[in-house]
Amino acid sequence: MRVANVHHVAAAAPDDVAGLEAAFHAGTIAPGEIVAILGKTEGNGCVNDFTRGFATATLKALLARATSRAPADIERDVAMVMSGGTEGGLSPHWLVFTVGDAPHAADPAAAAPGRLALGTAMTRRFRPEEIGRLAQVHETAAAVQRAIAAAAIADVADVHYVQVKCPLLTKARIAEAAARGADAATGDTYASMAYSRGASALGVALALGEIAGDALDDARILADRAVFSACASTSAGIELMENQVMVVGNSAAWGGSLRIAHAVMQDAIDLAALPAALAALGLPGHLPLAAATRARIAAVLAKAEAASGGAIRGRRHVMLDDSDIPATRHARALVGGVLAGGLGDTQIFVSGGAEHQGPDGGGPLAVIATVD
Repeated sequence: MRVANVHHVAAAAPDDVAGLEAAFHAGTIAPGEIVAILGKTEGNGCVNDFTRGFATATLKALLARATSRAPADIERDVAMVMSGGTEGGLSPHWLVFTVGDAPHAADPAAAAPGRLALGTAMTRRFRPEEIGRLAQVHETAAAVQRAIAAAAIADVADVHYVQVKCPLLTKARIAEAAARGADAATGDTYASMAYSRGASALGVALALGEIAGDALDDARILADRAVFSACASTSAGIELMENQVMVVGNSAAWGGSLRIAHAVMQDAIDLAALPAALAALGLPGHLPLAAATRARIAAVLAKAEAASGGAIRGRRHVMLDDSDIPATRHARALVGGVLAGGLGDTQIFVSGGAEHQGPDGGGPLAVIATVD
């Protein structure tokens, strides 16, 4: 029986893998068991955030050395999702997901409610003109379904978090499409991040049955914010041209002591979503969390978005009016601060840009915790 685990490792810089190497030497993380690494890096999270690619290259080189595998094999077998931007008090870190074997036969009664299960998949590489359009939606949906099958999750209701790393458009990529007579979804490279995140999130929603395929067309992407996934977390980056997908849920086919649950933040200050997710795990959610409860939490993952109407609960915000700082950076700092106050911890995976990920101005929130 497979067992999934989650490890937090602090990062002093986008290329700081000393903590991971120390964990390898101590035996707390087996490099050959790593299936995914989610990283919060301190770049700007925008088109020119090269901390993501820098971190990915550094991590691939480390795992290649530690496992005596070729970097191409690491790229194929390990999902690397780097989310740039640690504004406010968010602490840069790596979230390392491992899969190993149970040391002994699991108790079927204990496994009945399901334990943390992971599955990964990748789409094919996209052409620039496919980013932010139905082609990306449908390819993502198919990859999510493959990842669900790989995780042995029997019911989509047991999927609580789907992380997608997706590409963005650069001027060179837009020009390459134009040279073939194709037009991109947008000529604005920054806006292309939103298109890619949104199309990828709709792919998750399609795979999980949250929306019907016949209800979608290119025109609805970014235009209809009432259509969303409650489980999707998508992040765009310059370092890839395919979608990398990781599905996280619960399955009776897995052992261990971890489970995952999710809730949806209705807006950026909806801290009530945190105790709701904890309650779904059978954990007390009185805020601020007691030390004993906090010690059982393996990871908190959230999306952040500036409400498009320019207000939060009737109060005006200026995140969309600031010409100096992109709204996604404001939103990450705000949501990170709200959640950190309840958790008593700033090492939170908060990703900006929640197009079609939760309601307008809100976003999904997932918690992984020890339940035994």
